[in-house]
Amino acid sequence: MSERAEAAAAQPIQGARAWIVLSALAAGLAAGAFASSLGDGLREPALRAASMVGGLWLDALKMTVIPLIVALLVTGVAKGAEAARAGRIAGRSILWFFIVCTSSAVFGAVMMPLLLDLFPLPQSAADAMRAGLAALDPGSVPDTVPQVADFFRTIIPANVVAAASNGDVLQLVVFALLFALAITRIDAAKRRAIVNFFDAIADALLVVIGWVLWVAPLGVFALAFAVGAGAGGAAFAGVLHYIVLVSALGILVTLAAYVVAWLAGGYSPLAFGRGMIAPQAVAISTQSSLASLPAMLAAARLMGVSQRVADVTLPLAVALFRATGPAMNIAVAIYVAHWLGIEISTANMVAGIAVAAVVSYGAVSLPGQISFFTSIAPIAIAMGVPPGPLALLVAVENIPDIFRTVGNVTMDVAATTAVDRSAGKGDRDGDGKADAAS
Repeated sequence: MSERAEAAAAQPIQGARAWIVLSALAAGLAAGAFASSLGDGLREPALRAASMVGGLWLDALKMTVIPLIVALLVTGVAKGAEAARAGRIAGRSILWFFIVCTSSAVFGAVMMPLLLDLFPLPQSAADAMRAGLAALDPGSVPDTVPQVADFFRTIIPANVVAAASNGDVLQLVVFALLFALAITRIDAAKRRAIVNFFDAIADALLVVIGWVLWVAPLGVFALAFAVGAGAGGAAFAGVLHYIVLVSALGILVTLAAYVVAWLAGGYSPLAFGRGMIAPQAVAISTQSSLASLPAMLAAARLMGVSQRVADVTLPLAVALFRATGPAMNIAVAIYVAHWLGIEISTANMVAGIAVAAVVSYGAVSLPGQISFFTSIAPIAIAMGVPPGPLALLVAVENIPDIFRTVGNVTMDVAATTAVDRSAGKGDRDGDGKADAAS
């Protein structure tokens, strides 16, 4: 991704504008709840207008999902494979990223249903939210629920263009993954040309997303009005419940990083926790893994991690690794399914886990509100969950994004300690671990 494209995408909802979008959500829910008490002569025309505006904005977001996910997967996998060939440290780092991302997707798929069972949304609020969300993207729910055998039978696309047209995300992900791996086996000059082509497509789509997000306050207000009109005051309880549970999952992933540092890196949780104070403080204040990189490098050095390992693994982690992404993204899709009363089949859950893991390999290093829809919509579609409510949840993503960033930063350093421990003496510069690991 070019810095210019990233800046164009990030500008519309950075700083104060993120809070403007959040205010638009609150105002829309409140206005919709108030409108529900009015007569149909006022409520229905307002609801039709809000549904039209919100639907247009939602469609503008959705149109970027399919081409962007293919472009990001091709460039992300190709660049990751090229980095892995650069040396054994990079190769071990990529392997750890793959293991953690896959485990993260499974963890999210297991933990979110458990959290929903332990801390359920009151039934009255759930029913009200279901009524309020019924108008958002109703046509995305499949008529039939695929079985496990159907899932494996249809995982390979017979026609890639048809798969894109039908929104068969898992098939597209499989094709993009195979295509990206094939690119790594061709001539270097041709490989660079193809990667640059898809990189340019991703940059252009990020600019389009930036344009769409300029009108996010209007789009979010319209969608929130429609939901508030159907759900009433229960919409606030539903959104708050969502924020708490998804943020809690981010905290659990962060705690899992301490386990990785302990079991795979050889650092006690107390020693690792002391070293992570500064990077986590930067992550909370900036919500940026990139901005936290200097603090992560300093922390790794103070903990006794080999400088050569840290200088390779941590920059790679910031560019390619989003530990919380698979867990929290699939958790959001599961939560939306819970809102809508959709029972997720085993086949759809397997599809969601696969897409959540693979999509994270090409995740964009941007604030969560920007990558939120394009990262989670493919997972939701693969699971048979309408992506419409995601456009509403964009407004509150700046709160869970704090926990996403802290978890990513913590797991970046944890993975670095694991790579450092597994690296042979020939891969290191001779500066062994300090006593902090004891």
